[in-house]
Amino acid sequence: MFEITGTVKKIFDEQTFGSGFNKREFVLTIESGKFPQDIKFECVKDKVALVAALKPGAKAKVFFDLRGREWKENYYVNLNAWKIEAVGAAPAAPADEEEGPLPEEPGQPVDEDVPF
Repeated sequence: MFEITGTVKKIFDEQTFGSGFNKREFVLTIESGKFPQDIKFECVKDKVALVAALKPGAKAKVFFDLRGREWKENYYVNLNAWKIEAVGAAPAAPADEEEGPLPEEPGQPVDEDVPF
């Protein structure tokens, strides 16, 4: 198991093959050494849904496995992502400890004097 953090550069369309196998690839830019590195990952089968949450320019931490194979005397390596976490994402709404929770039931009054 490996993990790496970077910025989402590109997200490719999902590919589905005749056998029913599907995958989706994306590129993460990693700040490494003098020059940034663009690293391509893939999500396969049920992990394809993970890519939908990614947005170009967003920071993400990717957990992945190395996969290698030989085909016609050529060797290939794939980085198989199985978990993706957003990095540095701001919370949806800042919590204010002085105020209570907003009413959730329909018909209850809501304080219309919000400070924004």
